[in-house]
Amino acid sequence: MSEDLLSRITIEPGKRGGKPCVRGIRITVADVLGWLAAGESPDSILSYHPDLEPDDILACLAYGAREVDHPPVVIAA
Repeated sequence: MSEDLLSRITIEPGKRGGKPCVRGIRITVADVLGWLAAGESPDSILSYHPDLEPDDILACLAYGAREVDHPPVVIAA
């Protein structure tokens, strides 16, 4: 995973409740992933949000992949 892409994701306590955002603007990683999950194409997202760049969308995907890539936790019953 490219650290260059991940460097586009910022976390600032006073912005969007400290959620991971894209390059310090008020668009969160969750926003972008949600739009993609809802079926929006990257081109459509970029046209509605001109502050975003194509690599920002890739950065959100990379961040999401990194966040879910951990060993499962098994809780004994």
